[in-house]
Amino acid sequence: MEPSPKDGESAAAAEPGRGGTAPSSGVVVQVREKKGPLRAAIPYMPFPVAVICLFLNTFVPGLGTFVSAFTVLCGARTDLPDRHMCCVFWLNIAAALIQVLTAIVMVGWIMSIFWGMDMVILASKYA
Repeated sequence: MEPSPKDGESAAAAEPGRGGTAPSSGVVVQVREKKGPLRAAIPYMPFPVAVICLFLNTFVPGLGTFVSAFTVLCGARTDLPDRHMCCVFWLNIAAALIQVLTAIVMVGWIMSIFWGMDMVILASKYA
């Protein structure tokens, strides 16, 4: 049994993508990531340096984060523009220390790897 033309027309009108006239309402949603002070202290480094820091963080937890702290002293930009350079340096040293101390229970090692991946992501946005 084939549907009558009236049934076909009402079905097409009910589906917005099939030639029907459905009400159009556009909603724009903007998502902004709120970063904590440690996460915002990750410096925007050149891509090769970020990859080296990721490599170091993968095999020696916290070492790449420690190296990245010194890039702040060399002028690397961070998401904490209102903080002094020395404060951001010490935040990165604190993150490296947390990674080293908690690496025994694997939390620091995982955190260290994710920290290195964040460095590479930020470096790819910087380039």
